[in-house]
Amino acid sequence: MTTTRIVLIPSARVVRWFDNFGERHGPASYDVRGGALHATAADDATAVVSLPFGRAYVGAGDPAAFAAAVVAPDRWGVLLVRKGGFAVARLAGERVVESKVGQRHVQGRTKAGGQSQQRFARRRDNQARQAYEAAADHAVRILTGPLDALVCGGDRAAVDAALSDPRLVCFAKVRADRWLAVPDPRRAVLDRAVLDACAVAITVTEPG
Repeated sequence: MTTTRIVLIPSARVVRWFDNFGERHGPASYDVRGGALHATAADDATAVVSLPFGRAYVGAGDPAAFAAAVVAPDRWGVLLVRKGGFAVARLAGERVVESKVGQRHVQGRTKAGGQSQQRFARRRDNQARQAYEAAADHAVRILTGPLDALVCGGDRAAVDAALSDPRLVCFAKVRADRWLAVPDPRRAVLDRAVLDACAVAITVTEPG
C-alpha cells in the first residue's frame, strides 16, 4: 500500500532534501509539468514540489534550479485568526514590515443546561464576534495598499468571519490556497507561519 504525505521545507533545503530522497529510494529522474517539479525514484517513489503563493514553476528539471525560483512576493500578508486571538503581518519579500498579535478571552463550553446554557452560549458567541472584529480592525490597519498574496490560517470559520468585513473583501482575489494550521496565535506562531508560507510544498508518495 502506498503512502502519501505533504511536507513544507524552506528553499535552502530543497537540494539536500532531494539528495536524501535519492539516497532513500534510488536515483531519481526529473521533469517539469503542471507548474511543478516531479521526481520519480528507482523504487517508483515520487515527489512533486510546488512553489509557494500559487506560482507555476517553468524552469529546468533540476532541484537547484527550482530552489533558485522560490521568491516571496514584494507585498503580501499573513492573517491568523482563532477564537483565542489573532495575528496579522504585512511583508516585503521575507521581511516583516508591520505586524500585530492580540489575544482575546473567549469562554470555554459549559455543561450547564436550560437558560443558563443559552445565556452562556450567547455570551460566548459575542466574545468570539468581538475577537473577529478586533482581527479585522488590525488587518485593515496593517494590510494597507494592494497585496500580491494573503496567506491565512487558524480556524477557517474565524478567518472567514474576519475577512467578511467590507473593508477586507478586496483581498479575496489574492487569498492563497495554502492553509496554515496553527494554534492560538502568539508571536512565535506568527514567525513560524511566515516561514511556512514561504516554504515549498512537497507531495511525497512512497511504495508500501
